[in-house]
Amino acid sequence: MRLRLNILSQLTTTLINDEDRISTSSAARRVGYCRGGASRRPYTASERIDSERLLRARDARGGRTHPHTPPPRHRAARYGYFLTRARQSIQRTRRRESAPRQDTPTQVWEKHEVEAAGFVWRGNATAKSSHDLLHKKIKDADLPDAFTWGDVDGVNYLTMSRNQHIPQYCGSCWAHGSVSALADRVKIARKAQGIDLNPSVQHILNCGGGGSCHGGSVDGPYQWLHKLSKEGKGISLETSNPYLACSSESKDGICKGQDWSCSDINVARTCSTFPSAGGFCAAIADYPQITIDDYGSISGQKAMQKEIYARGPISCGIDASAILEYQSGIAVHKGLLETVDHVISVVGWGKENDQSYWIVRNSWGEYWGEMGYIRVAFGSLKVEQQCAWATVKDYTAPERRNQVHCFEDGGNCKVKKAVPELLEKVVGVVEPVLAKKLRGGVVA
Repeated sequence: MRLRLNILSQLTTTLINDEDRISTSSAARRVGYCRGGASRRPYTASERIDSERLLRARDARGGRTHPHTPPPRHRAARYGYFLTRARQSIQRTRRRESAPRQDTPTQVWEKHEVEAAGFVWRGNATAKSSHDLLHKKIKDADLPDAFTWGDVDGVNYLTMSRNQHIPQYCGSCWAHGSVSALADRVKIARKAQGIDLNPSVQHILNCGGGGSCHGGSVDGPYQWLHKLSKEGKGISLETSNPYLACSSESKDGICKGQDWSCSDINVARTCSTFPSAGGFCAAIADYPQITIDDYGSISGQKAMQKEIYARGPISCGIDASAILEYQSGIAVHKGLLETVDHVISVVGWGKENDQSYWIVRNSWGEYWGEMGYIRVAFGSLKVEQQCAWATVKDYTAPERRNQVHCFEDGGNCKVKKAVPELLEKVVGVVEPVLAKKLRGGVVA
């Protein structure tokens, strides 16, 4: 058996060296799994070697870190598994190296990208963040071993899970994470009463509220919405602007040739009937919306726990390289890339067999993971590195008696044309009449 393991180990080393030679140019490129599938590449040897390291570390603990790999007692089977995955990786790398490259940006922006887009890196609405007060109100010892907004005294304050990959792929994880956390906080403010109010991700994409289908900022959506809220406007709801997985630069699938600008009709709309029957689509002026009055950026376990415990779920970055094939259990390992390349929302934490973990909601649909969720061990997958929060200012709801009631076709809620446009039309009609009178002409 020992001889067989040595042979397998030597073969693995050979394959790794081979892959290193093939993928030298790819190794320096960062990859995000919140990005378009066409721009993905297989892991290089330096990333793949982490898999072998994790397997060996798992043996030392006598436990498993991932449900897809064989149990520790089957060492030969385990290294055979790794050898197979290494071969597959080399094959994919060779195919990739022979294909044309597309150097697209990663899906979680770095500092220079955030600032170039006009946002503040890890921004806060105020110089003195309101989050800092939570550290005075809540002592570390006051935090429970387990807490989730999915079950607070038997009440669920969490809103729906989402899937950023339908109706087609779009790297909008950054928008989904922030929107889901905000929707939860609205539900908390409403004491879980009434129908859930789900903000529109498409509104953010259409208006460049922190990124696009090819990348974005962890806290950019909150910066954008805070500015919008100060103008007396808010983010529209899913029912008046459903998710179509497109942004202004998108060229694939249903996106090509369509208007994804930040126009009134791309903020909130409805359509009367079929165009062949004389129907029309129109923008809704006074649309149901959600506004915020504060936002901020945090990092670290205690800061995250206190923010979640006191005010609600938050959005955070994560290294998604190791969870693509996650099914269940607690993810306790480092990612293969060890960098933030995806955004999720964190709704609470728990503890199992002395292992504390975050309760994370992803945006890959409920078929993935534990009904769309994953449990991530404290200190794993970069979850504690960069997070964002926002506080709810107002929202449209029956109990607030602030809804503008529109007809089925939205006819009484259409966006009114701007005054300059109306004046231009008036001048266009009146000017010819006046000209004729001045010339002594007769107006019919």
